Amino acid sequence: MSEQTSTSYIGRNLERIDALAKVTGKALFPGDLSAEGMLHMAIKFAGVPHARIVNLDTSEAERYPGVVAVLTAKDVPVNEYGLIMNDQPVLCGPGSTKEGADIVRFIGDQVAVVVAETREAALAARELIKIEYEHLPVITDPVEAMREGAPLLHADKERNLVCHYRIRKGDMERGWALADVIIEGEYRTGRQEHVFLQPEAGLAYIDEEGRVTVMAAGQWAHEDREQIAHALNLPEEQVRVIYPAIGGAFGGREDLSIQLVLALAAWKLRRPVKIVWSREESIIGHHKRHPFVIKTRWGATRDGRVVAVEAEVIADAGAYAYTTTKVTGNAHLLVTGPYEIENVKVDTYGVYTNNIPSGAFRGFGGPQAAFAAESQMNKLAEALGIDPVEIRLRNILREGSIISTGTPIPPGCTAEQVVRSCAQESWWTFDGEKWRMEPPEQPRDPARKRGRGFACGFKNVGFSFGYPENCWATVELHGTSEIEKVVVRHAGAEVGQGAHTVMVQVAAEALGVPPEKIELIASDTAETDNSGSASASRMTFMVGHSIAGAAKKALEAWANEERPAIGRYQYRAPKTQPYDPETGHSKPNITYGYVAQAVEVEVDTETGQIAVLRVVSADDVGRAVNPKMVEGQIEGAVVQAQGYATIENFVAEDGYVLTDRLSTYLIPTVMDIPDEVKPVILEFPDPQGPWGARGVGEMPFLPMAPAIAAAVHDATGIWFDVLPMTPESVLMKLRQAPGR
Repeated sequence: MSEQTSTSYIGRNLERIDALAKVTGKALFPGDLSAEGMLHMAIKFAGVPHARIVNLDTSEAERYPGVVAVLTAKDVPVNEYGLIMNDQPVLCGPGSTKEGADIVRFIGDQVAVVVAETREAALAARELIKIEYEHLPVITDPVEAMREGAPLLHADKERNLVCHYRIRKGDMERGWALADVIIEGEYRTGRQEHVFLQPEAGLAYIDEEGRVTVMAAGQWAHEDREQIAHALNLPEEQVRVIYPAIGGAFGGREDLSIQLVLALAAWKLRRPVKIVWSREESIIGHHKRHPFVIKTRWGATRDGRVVAVEAEVIADAGAYAYTTTKVTGNAHLLVTGPYEIENVKVDTYGVYTNNIPSGAFRGFGGPQAAFAAESQMNKLAEALGIDPVEIRLRNILREGSIISTGTPIPPGCTAEQVVRSCAQESWWTFDGEKWRMEPPEQPRDPARKRGRGFACGFKNVGFSFGYPENCWATVELHGTSEIEKVVVRHAGAEVGQGAHTVMVQVAAEALGVPPEKIELIASDTAETDNSGSASASRMTFMVGHSIAGAAKKALEAWANEERPAIGRYQYRAPKTQPYDPETGHSKPNITYGYVAQAVEVEVDTETGQIAVLRVVSADDVGRAVNPKMVEGQIEGAVVQAQGYATIENFVAEDGYVLTDRLSTYLIPTVMDIPDEVKPVILEFPDPQGPWGARGVGEMPFLPMAPAIAAAVHDATGIWFDVLPMTPESVLMKLRQAPGR
């Protein structure tokens, strides 16, 4: 029999299983790895935003003392890769198997790799590589890139479009006729650099079974393996991917960076090869959050009912597709906010430019869309003289509401409860008839103004738009009459969010054994089955279902006296649907998480500095598997979103990055973070979630920027429609305001 206990391990603040190793320095991150006979690699980047490589001369680099090899496009068996589509060369240059691979499309395109006995030799030899370019037209504005006649970055993409989605719901003419107030707005959001703690690094070698093995940080080990195998033209079984400790991700490790060339070098040279990027290499070498241009108008009746929304959403994809089709797919849905609106027209575009590629970043299109949607809702509230909480509650999605794609919101919609809880836990009161905000106490210094703002949002949990969402787990029970040890095998990535601790907790819960008896083997494609990505706020949801299913099978085998008792299980999530190409009609997602935030800021009108003083973040997580880790996710998201909204200004001109180091690209420090972040953890069980749990990683990021913008407006009377709201931009707008 299993050691069943009455103790529940769900909802407990179990100590993170990786905590001790990380705080003592015992945990090995990719940059810490080494191997006997190891070589070192340096990558030659393009350095120009758009050009054809006419000649690539590596001869001098090859002769440099200590250099073992210089690899170029001609050395790559299948010179293409991509997470969604194979539109990027592994190495750009002549002699490639891929047509068009002699063209570089952004400054971080990889042209050659130098492998040497020492890192110093590799770096020195890299500077000896000579590239002769035929420069091509550079286009960096996505609006201009869409125009007829604009230079094409990819010959097979008309108007430089990665994708175009439509939503057509209701009757727009009737909707505008019903509107008593119409608010128009144009919103622009900037790039954001992930700034994970450890820049890209890794070690590749041939393992004892002859497999090309890559140890590097990522978010989906089996997808990494698939792309490496494709580029090397090898069976997937000949490639192994292992994740060591990962120094953060936030979506920035979904797309490959150093893995392909590391694998190529180890496969060619049959020796271990290591690389560690500098921060500057990391900043130009991996993707950023998509910048968006959103033009929208919202119409509402006098009583605050939103009756029509129209939006044009344009996302700068950069040089390659990366996850643009999925990011824009999310923004397409979320740009109308968590509201039931009868008449909707949305056109969303992902557009190639010669900028650094854009890709996954916490919120995945949601923060950009929420900035526009929630700002519009706050402006409607002001125009109609209705409290911002009240107007939301008059339009919020509820059970059975029809979303913009023409289908019901999945069961478990708690947007209304989340908005009410956030309001009650912050500075709003309800007098039985209407909501009212208590204004903040103003500082004695007349140059400093305080204000409060409110915003809300929702975000999908799990993959979307028809992807056959699934996740594998294996559970082994060892012992004789009692379970003495449990081995859990799961590929899910631990990128700092606590996923591996959740795996142990749900296994303990499902099996009724203490966590101390559980050994976790994770993130090694030779040991585990495919788990899907650590993204889309899906990991807790998918881990819970997959391990619970495997545990059930293992217990059945144990009851049949199999020793060890092994359960292997693939969880298959409910089906979703892609957007109809003409109307957008679909069931886009499995389920959602809901969030609302209230923010208090202080604006220094003499410097333009925005200080975020207090944040109340109400998040429905369904069931908090580990409440302390949920609090950490909320607090971390709030600060990261604060940086996105007010500080982090990624500057590029004509395809060149001007903020390629942390002295020019600023992020929040301990001196910038709010005085108080109050997490309000709500637990309304999701009918489809394991033990009712939903994801939480992305939700607290979504409403921060519009809530800050609303608070700044409350303090100054001025709306800010461009992110980030840097001190310079705030001061300029304050000085331009009438009467200043």
